[in-house]
Amino acid sequence: MSLKAVPIWVCANHFPQHSSQLGGDLFVPKRCRFVGYSRMECFAGLSLERAKTPVEDDKPLAKPDLGVASIDVSNTNQSLGFHKDLNSLPKPLSATDFSSSLDDGSKVRVAYQGVPGAYSEAAALKAYPKCETVPCDQFEAAFKAVELWLVDKAVLPIENSVGGSIHRNYDLLLRHRLHIVGEVKLVVNHCLLGLPGVRKEDLKRVLSHPQALDQCEMTLNKLGVVRVNYDDTAGAAQVVAADGIRDTGAVASSRAAEIYGLDILAEGMQDQSDNITRFLILAREPIIPGTEKPHKTSIVFTLEEGPGILFKALAVFALREINLSKIESRPQRKRPLRVVDDSNKGSAKYFDYLFYIDFEASMAEPRAQYALGHLQEFAKFIRVLGCYPMDTIL
Repeated sequence: MSLKAVPIWVCANHFPQHSSQLGGDLFVPKRCRFVGYSRMECFAGLSLERAKTPVEDDKPLAKPDLGVASIDVSNTNQSLGFHKDLNSLPKPLSATDFSSSLDDGSKVRVAYQGVPGAYSEAAALKAYPKCETVPCDQFEAAFKAVELWLVDKAVLPIENSVGGSIHRNYDLLLRHRLHIVGEVKLVVNHCLLGLPGVRKEDLKRVLSHPQALDQCEMTLNKLGVVRVNYDDTAGAAQVVAADGIRDTGAVASSRAAEIYGLDILAEGMQDQSDNITRFLILAREPIIPGTEKPHKTSIVFTLEEGPGILFKALAVFALREINLSKIESRPQRKRPLRVVDDSNKGSAKYFDYLFYIDFEASMAEPRAQYALGHLQEFAKFIRVLGCYPMDTIL
C-alpha cells in the first residue's frame, strides 16, 4: 500500500512509549507544534497518550486469526418448502460460533446484522457493489467478525431520520477497537409483504423490526392489524414464508419479497416519505484522511466537572467554523453516577456521560487538529473513532 506524506501535529515534549500503536485512545496534547511531514497510517489511529481512567470496556483487540470464516451450511435443516433456494442462503454468524478456512481474498467480505434481504445488506451493496455479504445474528457478532479477520468490513446502522439513534451501536463503538472508514445513507422504502394470493385486507398480524413498525404506525393502524415485533425486517419476511400462515404479513424490503417468494401487497408503508437510515462502515485499520472531498470525523470524549464545561467543549469547533452534524450522549455504564459536593446543598449524584460528536472536517486539516488540541484542555478522555468521506449521494 502506498502512503503519501501528510502533515502531523505532535506534542512538543515527547512521544510516549506506545505512540506508534494503532487503535488506542487518542489524546491530543495541550501544547502542540508542527514538526513537518512524516509517513503515517492515519492521525485518527495514533495513540499519543493512554487514558488515565479506563472508559467502558477498554480492551485491546484479540490476536487476529488470519483465516477467513466459512459459513457451514452442511447441517442446514431440510427444505421448508416455501422457497426453492432458501437452503442456499448464507447462515448468519453468531458471536460465539466462528470457524476458519482459506479464502482467495478475491472479494471484499462485508458483515451486516440480519438475514439476506435486510436493509443493512442493501447498504453494504451500495458501498461495495461486488462484495460478498456475510449475515450476522447480532450487531456484536458483526464487530467480532471484523476483529477476528473473518470479514474485511462491517456495515451497521447508526441512526434513522424517523426513529433516531441506534444506541446499541454507539456503545459497541467504544467497546471494540474498530475504525469508521465510511458512511452510507440509504432511503428506506417499507413494503407490506404476504403469501401469494393474499390481499392486505386479509391480514390480522404484521411482523417486523420494532423501528419499522413504528415508522409505519399510522398506515398499519388503518389496516387494523396487530403489530408483532421481530429481530429484523427480512427475518420477519422469512418467518411469514416459512410458517405459511395466510393472515400474517411482514413489513420489509422489496428485495426480501423476491428472496422469500412473497407478494408485495403495498409499497411506501412508512408514515414519513423521507425515511433515511445512516450506516457506518467499520474496518480494522483507519484510512488516511484527505482534503480532496468532504470528510467527517467522529469522536467520543468525557469532560471534567464544572459549570459551562460542555459549552466550552463545543465552542472549540465553533471558533474554527467547524460544523457539528451530530451530538449524542450516553451514560457511562461502569460509572453511571458521580458525587458532587456542594457546600450549600450537600452531596448530589449526577449521571456521568460520554459525548459522541460528528464534525465536518478532515483530520488532515490544521483547524481540526487545533480543535482537538483545544478540546483536550477540558476533556478527561478523547478517542477518534474515524475520519472518513461523507456520503452525499442518496
